[in-house]
Amino acid sequence: MRVGFIGLGNVGGKLAGSLLRNGLDVTVRDLDEDLVAAAMEKGAKSAGSPRELMQACDVVITCLPHPSISAEVVEGKDGLIEAMGPGKIWMEMSTTDEAEVKRLSALVSKTGATAVDCPVSGGCHRADTGNISIFAGCDRATFERILPLLTTLGRRVLHTGDVGSASVLKVLTNYLATANLITCAEALTVAKGAGMDLNVAYEAMKISSGTSFVHETESQVILNGSRDISFTMDLVLKDIGLFQEVADRAGIPLEVNPLMIEIFKDGIARYGPRELSPNIVKRLEDATGLDITAPGFPAEMVDEEPEEAGYEVVPNRG
Repeated sequence: MRVGFIGLGNVGGKLAGSLLRNGLDVTVRDLDEDLVAAAMEKGAKSAGSPRELMQACDVVITCLPHPSISAEVVEGKDGLIEAMGPGKIWMEMSTTDEAEVKRLSALVSKTGATAVDCPVSGGCHRADTGNISIFAGCDRATFERILPLLTTLGRRVLHTGDVGSASVLKVLTNYLATANLITCAEALTVAKGAGMDLNVAYEAMKISSGTSFVHETESQVILNGSRDISFTMDLVLKDIGLFQEVADRAGIPLEVNPLMIEIFKDGIARYGPRELSPNIVKRLEDATGLDITAPGFPAEMVDEEPEEAGYEVVPNRG
């Protein structure tokens, strides 16, 4: 299978690296020539346009920062759609809008090609090792065709239903991760204000009912002071904004998410859109004068699990 990959940023570059590390035939494209050169050093080929990439490949993956960029890559000048046809597959691994991916999927289907929304979850450190989780929205026949590719890119693969379903679940999980980040920041700040040892507080949270994936990863880089989780405030705001749109379309009157949107808008106003997302804790540090750091924590997360073959996660239906 000849695989194209567009978008070699924090997540995409690592996902493409998993394909190259496992010996797949990969052609890449990114506006950053240095990222393309780095991928080529690992064995990738390059393409001059999305159209050229689709012509050369059976499957093209996009992993891009905003739905509008994905739309331009698919339907813009020299876009993917110009070279699509029967047997071709477009896999959208970006975090995107359910309605937008359905719109683009309908255009793709008219060419005889197939679209899949398959966002990832689990952090850049797991994308780097092929141990990340993947949601896939498409018909079952297409899912089975691309499953070997998905289990190379990630560890746990969930078929979520039709196109668009994976994107709904992705923004839902990012909403939960954002809520965890905000509450971890508040909990650690309260612990410091109450005179607790932050190393002890971290362990108390970790071994208790208060733990979470976010606590065991992002709390560590908060306490280190690097706050480096390779994710920025503007991307958090985009993701929880997409979740709000899903809720609005469904007529669900949310209470927590609108407040989180305001918190991150304030964080962006204070520190800039490209500020690392765990630095949302700086709002509390600035307000209290407290330093929410402690010795012994890593500057960035590293996945210490060995790379293993991925597998399909099957929902328990009783």
